[in-house]
Amino acid sequence: MNRKNVTSSNIRSIGYDEQAKVLEVEFISGAVYQYTGVSLIIFNGLMNAGSHGTYFHNFIRDKFHNIRIK
Repeated sequence: MNRKNVTSSNIRSIGYDEQAKVLEVEFISGAVYQYTGVSLIIFNGLMNAGSHGTYFHNFIRDKFHNIRIK
C-alpha cells in the first residue's frame, strides 16, 4: 500500500485502501499497523485534521481491529 508522509510528532505516513477499507499507519518508531473497517470519511478526517495524532487517538486507536505488520 502506498502511504503519504505527514507532518506529525508521532505518525510518519498514512495510507488507505478504499475498496478494502484498510488504513495503514506508519509511526515514527518504525512500527506499521493496519486498521480494518475504516471508512473513507474517517480516513479523510485523519488526513485533513489539524493534528493527525490527536485525530488518530480520538477516532481510530482502540476503535478498529488492527494488526502490526512491521
